[in-house]
Amino acid sequence: MSNGNRDNVGELVSRWSLPLNADGSLSIPAEVLKELGLGPGDSVVILPGNDGLVVAREIGTTAPRQQDPSTVRDTINRKNLETPIQFIKGVGPKLAEILGKKGIVTVEDALYLLPNRYEDRRQVVPIARLRPGVTGVFAGEVISADVVPTKGGRRFFEVVARDASGTISFKWFNFNPAFLKKTWKKGRRGIFTGLVSQFGLQREVHHPDAEWMAEGESVEAVMARDPVSFGRVVPVYPLTEGLHQKTLRKVMKGVVDQFAPCVESMLSPAVAGRQGLLPLADALRRVHFPNGDTDPRGLEEGKDPANRTLVFDEFFFLELGLALKKRGVTLEPGIAFAVSHTYTKPLLKLLPFSLTGAQRRVLAEIKEDMMAPHPMHRLVQGDVGSGKTLVALMAALVAVENGYQVAIMAPTEILAEQHYLNIHRWCDELGVSVALVTSSLKGKAKKEALARVAGGEAQIVIGTHAVIQDKVEFHRLGLGIVDEQHRFGVLQRGLLRKKGENPDILVMTATPIPRTLAMTVFGDLSLSVVDELPPGRTPIETRICFESRRKQVYGIIRDEVAKGRQAYVIYPLVEESEKSDLKAATQMAEHLANDIFPDLRLGILHGRMKPEEKEAVMRSFKSREIDILVATTVIEVGIDVPNATVMVIEHAERFGLSQLHQLRGRVGRGSEKSRCILMAGERLSEDAEKRLRVMESTTDGFRIAEADLEIRGPGDFLGTRQAGIPDFRVANILRDGRILEEARQEAFAVVERDPELRMPQHEKLRAELARRWGGRLELAGIA
Repeated sequence: MSNGNRDNVGELVSRWSLPLNADGSLSIPAEVLKELGLGPGDSVVILPGNDGLVVAREIGTTAPRQQDPSTVRDTINRKNLETPIQFIKGVGPKLAEILGKKGIVTVEDALYLLPNRYEDRRQVVPIARLRPGVTGVFAGEVISADVVPTKGGRRFFEVVARDASGTISFKWFNFNPAFLKKTWKKGRRGIFTGLVSQFGLQREVHHPDAEWMAEGESVEAVMARDPVSFGRVVPVYPLTEGLHQKTLRKVMKGVVDQFAPCVESMLSPAVAGRQGLLPLADALRRVHFPNGDTDPRGLEEGKDPANRTLVFDEFFFLELGLALKKRGVTLEPGIAFAVSHTYTKPLLKLLPFSLTGAQRRVLAEIKEDMMAPHPMHRLVQGDVGSGKTLVALMAALVAVENGYQVAIMAPTEILAEQHYLNIHRWCDELGVSVALVTSSLKGKAKKEALARVAGGEAQIVIGTHAVIQDKVEFHRLGLGIVDEQHRFGVLQRGLLRKKGENPDILVMTATPIPRTLAMTVFGDLSLSVVDELPPGRTPIETRICFESRRKQVYGIIRDEVAKGRQAYVIYPLVEESEKSDLKAATQMAEHLANDIFPDLRLGILHGRMKPEEKEAVMRSFKSREIDILVATTVIEVGIDVPNATVMVIEHAERFGLSQLHQLRGRVGRGSEKSRCILMAGERLSEDAEKRLRVMESTTDGFRIAEADLEIRGPGDFLGTRQAGIPDFRVANILRDGRILEEARQEAFAVVERDPELRMPQHEKLRAELARRWGGRLELAGIA
């Protein structure tokens, strides 16, 4: 066979789903043989090549190379699943481009594009039997179709259809009148599907699906000629512009029928039996095109065995990767720190308070990890004001006592500066050197800072992602502390580790993360929770107020200041822009100082100020030289002023729940009653109102986090889509939390028995894990 033909084989094999015979031989259709330049009498061998399968003519009298039939089958199946979607019947380049917008590039992508709901089209019912709130399938004749004006000057397109039992109205509110008039002609007959609603005495359907009937054609004939769309429970897929449900459904039917058998279940029969799992191929068939006895509601709610099978499979491989990663870290050699209390005991004497029980417990867990000869990988969760920063500083001082450097990495310059301002005050007293390294550091100052880090003079280095850039070299890094971990992915954590020789890693987050989410994103970390607030804290009363109550809100601030207390007023922007109607900090600070509180002392704090300016303002506020601090979200973390008892948050609807919770945590730090007032616009979106009502109802960080996760979903909840969040194809961490826990137990049990997946029965697991998660989880060792 010529090289030219050989180059095309991978594409040919995947384009033609070649069936494998029971004896491991391959049946090659005549049209494929013709394209390959082979004749019916030629002998061929199947060899795995760099581009998939290589089909080669047997040369001379050499016997064909024997291949393990299961290996050949696996290779063919994998190649088939990688078939570009445009080669599938009914697709082509144009539709492939549209499908690509939904992430459907290959056959495998299409198999995992699951329906978001189902329509029961097993029976066509008379119009009189249609019930509001239920999707109905019914036949009828168009008796009128025209544009209808409303009293408000708007228009909609209305069609009235009838059968022997009654009439029904169809309506379109965004429409092309010429197209609709041409399509919905009087006297035309069809089968219609749509959600029935009631408007007065008339039943109606908005934007119905229609299958038109030819002259004299019966309903039964229409259903028979389109068995994909009628006479069954029909899948309804998520669409994108230019993609029609009927087109996609036919493509998906072809894909499922031809390629679902190529999807092999990799889990052991024992795991499948314990968990009640179906073969993956059966689960995919059932979830796309349910058979007659399947309850579509179970599929929609994710409760069907087919859903469970697909979700479990997806969670299992993620958790298998995390289990390997966790075990791999614990097996590596690390630094066995000694706890000498050289700096930690003097720090405790400097503090004007005692550690809480939770802080002491978490510190003990951290110290135990640091004293072990393997690298620590621990996540510390703690609600606002629980004292995580102090715990992190104590851990840092243990490393410094041992002659090692510490890197503290924060996601923003503001947060890095906050940590620097807080930590260097204590460290100056202890004689420990602290350096700040951010991307805004330029010229001589940057050169000096990098030299101090490289020479080991800087014992604690605080910064942004600039800390993990190539130019930053540590003299002897022993501990990396990552704050607000949800802004950083697994890869950034890996880069920080590479700055030293297997340093300990401590991750901190002030966002209480629901257990299911923590298991997917931080499953390779040990978990500590600082679940106790310092004594003397008082509950914070939170209220939503609208513009009409602004005078009363200002009155509350004045009353609190008159009692000797202090207040925060928070704005979402620094300076007003022409495009925004948000009140901005600088302009409003002037307005409050000149027009509302001319007799009080106001200060302003925002992210564009220099670190020394911010520190001066915060010092003045803490020492009660400022009555009202006007600020942006720069005060979200790091300021502890027990005398501040009221916070007003302007445009509260523009903030996320976790951010509102963080901001609110700046008050309620003393023994006096504290209040948080959420100033909101008059027109709130449904999600915005949900967020603010949650803030009113609870101060429990975990309850707030659960609500935030439900409202926004995991990607937005953690700040950015690429921040280590797995892109699940079918699983939903809110709905499927129990399955996640079960998958985690099974996956960790496998790794416990076979830490490197080297047993013969785990060979396929290992290969599939490398394919799915090798790059995302930095599992280079398993490839």
